[in-house]
Amino acid sequence: MGKKLFGTDGIRGEANIFPMLPEIALQVGRAIGYLFKNDLSVSKVIIGKDTRLSGYIFESALVSGLCSMGVYTWLIGPLPTPAIAFLTKDMRADAGIMISASHNPYYDNGIKIFGKDGYKLSDELEEKIEKLVFDENFSNIRYFKDQLGRAYRIKDAIGRYAIHLKSVVPSHINFEGIKIVIDCANGAAYQIGPLVLEELGANVIAIGCSPDGININENCGALYPENIKKLVLDLEAHLGIALDGDGDRIVLVDEKGNLVDGDDLLAIFAIDFKNKNLLSNNTVVGTIMNNLGLENFLIKNGISFLRTSVGDRYVVQKMKEVNAILGGETSGHIIFLDKTTTGDGLLTGIRLISLMKEKGKFLSEFLNLFEKFPQVIKNVKIKKKKSLESINGLLEKIKLAESKLGKNGRIIVRPSGTEPKYRVMVEGEDPKLIEEIADELAEYIKIKLN
Repeated sequence: MGKKLFGTDGIRGEANIFPMLPEIALQVGRAIGYLFKNDLSVSKVIIGKDTRLSGYIFESALVSGLCSMGVYTWLIGPLPTPAIAFLTKDMRADAGIMISASHNPYYDNGIKIFGKDGYKLSDELEEKIEKLVFDENFSNIRYFKDQLGRAYRIKDAIGRYAIHLKSVVPSHINFEGIKIVIDCANGAAYQIGPLVLEELGANVIAIGCSPDGININENCGALYPENIKKLVLDLEAHLGIALDGDGDRIVLVDEKGNLVDGDDLLAIFAIDFKNKNLLSNNTVVGTIMNNLGLENFLIKNGISFLRTSVGDRYVVQKMKEVNAILGGETSGHIIFLDKTTTGDGLLTGIRLISLMKEKGKFLSEFLNLFEKFPQVIKNVKIKKKKSLESINGLLEKIKLAESKLGKNGRIIVRPSGTEPKYRVMVEGEDPKLIEEIADELAEYIKIKLN
């Protein structure tokens, strides 16, 4: 709550309003150049982006900041967030930057930063960047003459990432005979998504692949899976894939039009990995938002389930701590630490289709492994974020509501890390009761914070 720049997933906000100002981005670039300086050779930083109009502003500002600190920048252009994470490590860069606000509207933007190992930065490193950005004395540290950095546009990045994605498919498997509908949300995956699926042999029907700078996430992509549902049913496709604006999460529908979310995917891959003796430490990592039904299912099958705060960065941190290979969120951020360092929607979809081909099954045949607890999520727009403790009477109302739900129910109330909202999640056995509780808590927060 006390941070000035960084939230759950990097820096994010409306373009040209603090903190997403070009002058802030320039200072962030300078701070990254200073902190990630390579003393043994020329420092190199990769910069990628999604398709937002404001991406040009922040790309230019970051390049200016980095070059002023003697750093060479490699500009990748529009590619998914996980591609930037992969390429940072693959191309031996010292850091990677993704300019994106993920699933947010086009007028928002954000900055996500990766270390040379491809992982998102720790809270400690984010705090160091933030401190430098606001340190007036830091402006005195500069490079001059032939020590200034240079900027290059890299043309083969999409090919490198395509090879990486296809590496999750065994050499004896191809996607011939599979008809796939993919919605790329007019975002970062609009080129690579259809391309790699076609290269694997699938019959691809692509939508959401005509970005114009302002239509990213607009009635398309992972937030609107009904688009692919309709096409899958109309065209008799085998499955539909919907990605979000920066391609790090996925929502699917099966051949019957049933929605497949992150909880379903974790259950499918957990059992498959366990059967193949690939589930390291016999553990899956999720967040406080994953469905209770998933947790009960995994425990019943002898698999430990650990929860973290919301955000795939925290999931990855816990996975590394406990030596887990599989983790993710209900929203569709799925992490396979044998192949990725962050959520990757396209890689998840490819790995799932590969499993379908391996088993000779339709996607619907992998579902219904567990019964989901009814769950309601309410988003409350607010003017100013405050901690739960500072909202008078809220904790008491939550405690009272929890007593009504009993042992088989949960309430999660938290401020969004990426938007001016509070999120209220209520889970339990009685759909009517959880709806009533969620409405009551959401209305209480709305009154107190607006």
